[in-house]
Amino acid sequence: MTTFSHTLDIAAGIDAVFAAIAAPERLARWWGPDGFSNTFELCDFRAGGRWVFVMHGPDGRDYPNENVFEVINPPQEVIVRHASEPHFRLVIGLTASATGTTVHWAQTFDSPDVAAHVAHIVVPANEQNLQRLAAEVLRAGNSV
Repeated sequence: MTTFSHTLDIAAGIDAVFAAIAAPERLARWWGPDGFSNTFELCDFRAGGRWVFVMHGPDGRDYPNENVFEVINPPQEVIVRHASEPHFRLVIGLTASATGTTVHWAQTFDSPDVAAHVAHIVVPANEQNLQRLAAEVLRAGNSV
């Protein structure tokens, strides 16, 4: 298995959820698992745009990241290619639901060996990432 898929319903409209992904200052607040913070060097939110940042772990370690926004289809989809190790593609899909917006999160690693090695980290981290996205959306008062 190389793809880790997660979904979360957020009680906010699709435009409000997309806005929390599209605005770099908001993205910096929620991106990553619990306890992490971010320093963005560059966040060119457009198809083909680069996204370069450092994730600061709760253990005091820094994790440099470089990504490319492959596809941006407002407000339904953002596809990110993680250009630094480990290589993966992240598809974030948004669909309207009866209660707000369903976020579909699918992270596909290039290497099955890498995916197997990081699965124990990725599964809870992706769930935490989605919970942090929901908190950011609702913090801004964007509930349905």
